[in-house]
Amino acid sequence: MIRLKNLSKSYNLGKEEIPILKRISLDVEEGEFLAIMGPSGSGKSTLMNILGCLDLPSSGDYELESMNMLTGHANKLAEIRNQFIGFVFQSFHLLPRLTALQNVELPLIYSGLKKKERKERAMDALKKVGLEDRASFRPPQLSGGQRQRVAIARAIVNKPKFILADEPTGALDTKTGEQILSLFKKLNGEGVTIIMITHDEEVAKKADRIIYIRDGELFKERSEDVHA
Repeated sequence: MIRLKNLSKSYNLGKEEIPILKRISLDVEEGEFLAIMGPSGSGKSTLMNILGCLDLPSSGDYELESMNMLTGHANKLAEIRNQFIGFVFQSFHLLPRLTALQNVELPLIYSGLKKKERKERAMDALKKVGLEDRASFRPPQLSGGQRQRVAIARAIVNKPKFILADEPTGALDTKTGEQILSLFKKLNGEGVTIIMITHDEEVAKKADRIIYIRDGELFKERSEDVHA
């Protein structure tokens, strides 16, 4: 479903070019649960931004279902993000003045659905994450785990091709984090493709496959073992 080939990203700092990603090649199959694991500064956030069509590489190829993600203009990329990718972030990114239901509805507004259908689909998504009884609550009235479940409901409401989760348990206690990971496993069992970015090995082990990133390069094993 996803193919990266020789993907590189660098930034110019004065006259110096700083490499962030170095010739990344990666295939992700439909229905996979993949963890990309690496320490701070490894390049995983930059890779996540490119996978999420939030940034462009300096060189290389990125295909999503045989579509070239690097040739579209900004409006087209925004449309792809809305229709193909569900985002889950460490800090939830919920709007505090909106109810849980309204937060989940947001991606559907940009899809042009009528109000009745939006509400029905948003409520269905909240039911999937076990929060239909909190639909009228605002984020400040919810626990951290509940807010993350609302974020997951928002991520799945448009039935995206894959969910991109950036440190989804990073702001949660261990027990609540386990509940969120169990929810990801349940969604994955229903056919949802999940790419999870994390620095925590225990979290990464919940995925079916782990890829390690260090100094902008990908490894199938720990990079320390590769270089040993």
